[in-house]
Amino acid sequence: MSIVINHLTFAYTQGGKPLAPTLKGLTFTIEEGSFLGIIGHTGSGKSTFVKHLNGLLSCEKGTVIVDGHDLSQKSERRTVRSLVGMVFQYPEYQLFAETVYEDVAFGPRNMKLDEAEIKTRVTNAMTMVGLDPERFSTRSPFELSGGERRRAAIAGVLAMQPKYLVLDEPMAGLDPLGRKEILSLLEKLRSESGCTIIMISHSMDDIANHATKVLVLEQGSVFLYDTPQIVFSNAEELQRIGLSVPSITKICIEMNRRGVAIPTSICTEDAFLHWFREGKAHA
Repeated sequence: MSIVINHLTFAYTQGGKPLAPTLKGLTFTIEEGSFLGIIGHTGSGKSTFVKHLNGLLSCEKGTVIVDGHDLSQKSERRTVRSLVGMVFQYPEYQLFAETVYEDVAFGPRNMKLDEAEIKTRVTNAMTMVGLDPERFSTRSPFELSGGERRRAAIAGVLAMQPKYLVLDEPMAGLDPLGRKEILSLLEKLRSESGCTIIMISHSMDDIANHATKVLVLEQGSVFLYDTPQIVFSNAEELQRIGLSVPSITKICIEMNRRGVAIPTSICTEDAFLHWFREGKAHA
């Protein structure tokens, strides 16, 4: 199964009149089990696009089909929203309940699940994000650290057991340790449950290290859609639209300028070390 986007076009309105299109004929497929990184400068349409994946914005032209469910059909949106979980920027600002348990339980309770199933889901979700249920269930979410609040908010989405998890800048405002914890959580979720991850990020290093596919949006259109290795090997094209490349790729480009032949498709430290070791072995 997959998410299939066909000719998706969307324009906001002002005073009842449509503005210039924010999305222009997007067409591609998000494969089940993949980790899609979405990049693009501010205003390229990233957040507008992901809001179409569970019907927060309605398709004006084109279609978004999630596991065979067409979001242009109102009757399908409830089903899709049980499949696609959304985590917005600074999700901890959406915490509201008196206890962490009640906050995480909010979504499953709205799904009309029985209390035993709700408890199981809350316990599993809290454990997955590294919040010990025995320690944190009865605590107020407003007493937690910034990183703990972020994880509690994500647990609330995970408790609904989405098949696809969409995150809009999930590491925004976090320190390096907090960023590492969230990325490790996403990798764990994908490896253990098969959940498809769709993540908007401004960090080219994070995208290079974790994504299996990269979507580059430019002025509402698909600029590039391929593996990180292929996308980031197009450094000049990315620079032309105001984007950068991972730190390691920059080093490779500079090494080539200085006469060292090294593939500019290298975009992670592991790939660089592998190239280095292979080169030493054949020296």
